[in-house]
Amino acid sequence: MKRWLTVILMLLLASSLQALNTTEQKWVEAVTKVYGERAGRRVQAWREALAEYKHLSTLEKLEKVNAFFNQLYFVDDINLWGKKDYWATPLEFLGANAGDCEDFTIAKYFSLREIGIPDRKLRLVYVKSITLNQFHMVLAYYNTPNAEPLILDNLIPQIKPAGTRTDLLPIYSFNGRNLWLMKSKNGQLAGESSRLSLWNDLRDRERALILNKPIVSYDG
Repeated sequence: MKRWLTVILMLLLASSLQALNTTEQKWVEAVTKVYGERAGRRVQAWREALAEYKHLSTLEKLEKVNAFFNQLYFVDDINLWGKKDYWATPLEFLGANAGDCEDFTIAKYFSLREIGIPDRKLRLVYVKSITLNQFHMVLAYYNTPNAEPLILDNLIPQIKPAGTRTDLLPIYSFNGRNLWLMKSKNGQLAGESSRLSLWNDLRDRERALILNKPIVSYDG
């Protein structure tokens, strides 16, 4: 009898550790309402994954978050949202199960911030892909301010040092606070990231989600 009670208590503890909090459950319900049940399950999987990743090393966090979001599909904004350029929140990205390079990068950025990676160590980097001959966005992780960053990219599964990504030409980078022009190795400070209108729009929608306002649906 004691053995069975122990097993039951362990199962109850495990289920409670994986349970979503009230806010997370509201996110699942809101995404399910707009995008369907499978979308809601993706959000739940995301929340459970982040809870699991919190206790990993920094490199493991980068690898896990990068791999999690790289499972989603790439679709251009005009085909998905009916707009030439739209930066989706992580919930919109997961809801649609697709997005473009900015959406992959943004979702990785917010997820890593949530599980303990400081904002000062992350930058969203707008680059030109020389191979594709088009503009692109990746996420950079700086272990120290002057360190060579590691690049998280939806184009390839591996996380590589920036120096090995000769196919990418950095143009500007930003995080939650600052904006840099990439005229040098680590960039030249050019002011605050609030200068970027698309970033401001994204942050406004992010705050609206916290206040439980409606989630944007996609046109596809």
